[in-house]
Amino acid sequence: MTAVGIPVAGTRWRGPDGSGLRADTAHSLTDGMRRWPVVEGIPWLRPGREELRAATVAALDAGDPHRATMLLLADTDDWWDGGRPAPRRLRAALAAGSLTEAVDLLGLGRVGTYFRHRWSDPSWLATLALTAAHPPAGRAVVDLACGAGHLLRHLALHGHTDLTGVDVVFAKLWLARRFVLPTGAPVALVCADLTAGWPLPPSSVPRHVACHDALYFLSDKAGFVASATAAAGPRGAVLLGHLHNAAHPAGRAGLPLRAHEWTALLPGATAYAEEELTAATAGGRLPVAATGAALAATEALGLARDEAAAPADPALLTPADGVPVRPNPLYPDGDRTWPDDRWAAEYGDRAATYLPPRWPDPPGPDAVCRRLLLDLPERW
Repeated sequence: MTAVGIPVAGTRWRGPDGSGLRADTAHSLTDGMRRWPVVEGIPWLRPGREELRAATVAALDAGDPHRATMLLLADTDDWWDGGRPAPRRLRAALAAGSLTEAVDLLGLGRVGTYFRHRWSDPSWLATLALTAAHPPAGRAVVDLACGAGHLLRHLALHGHTDLTGVDVVFAKLWLARRFVLPTGAPVALVCADLTAGWPLPPSSVPRHVACHDALYFLSDKAGFVASATAAAGPRGAVLLGHLHNAAHPAGRAGLPLRAHEWTALLPGATAYAEEELTAATAGGRLPVAATGAALAATEALGLARDEAAAPADPALLTPADGVPVRPNPLYPDGDRTWPDDRWAAEYGDRAATYLPPRWPDPPGPDAVCRRLLLDLPERW
């Protein structure tokens, strides 16, 4: 893997129609019929946007990578109901010095707030617990709907070296590469619509395939899980996190299912209540699986099926050894302050179970587990 994030030598991406892609220039891939742009080392493979594809390739061919990046940064997913940033803000974002500045310039609103404070929210703690209980254990990792790369960063810092992130929104992957992932981290990123075609070829080696906080948005959940299982392969693992429970008042966003409907999508999986996953990380312990009434009552589920039954890795509950931590920015003046009302409504009650109203002095030996001290990126 190169320093700019071009895929590992020998890896071949697939186009939306399943055709194999090869590099025809340093900034594009082709299937022999169409050319797909590669911007800042990130292949852009979204179908149904022919004008955008052609304009981006043309900008790259003309030696104008800044224009190509701006074109893709303005692209969104079908769920986005916010406006698009003005060209001057897109241009300014290219020179942003931090994640905080960049999400503001890109006009990402609630999504930007989510990315900035992902390290504090209860669904992130749940992700850590599910991953620690069912770890990669040396297998290649594929993070589907990876967003700004929080999980990929965590695994890279813990020494995992075969990492791939897929997301439908280029801006999220760009944020991952610029501000979240460690410099030079062995992470391949690709922008693709997983409802239209998978960019990953079959693999003869097992994969650890994860999808957190996204599957409830998709209509064809069964098809997605089947594709994820196929991508994992023999002795692979599939982890599905933060699956909104339609029976819970707080779990009705997106296109949720009831608990038994989620578990039916991944037979044989170990199931967890999200409240238990969050509490496990905050308590510095591995989570306990749930069944029956506990699952039916949870706000969201976590599912994991590992064909290799890899042993748990409790070290994944916390930052990697030697990674600096700093005080949680939710305590700017010593008092806990939620980022905004929307974040407070979605996460506040559960976050309050591990983040106290005032900064404790001293923070205590459990400060990292309780997210009082965070391993934020250097350019947060």
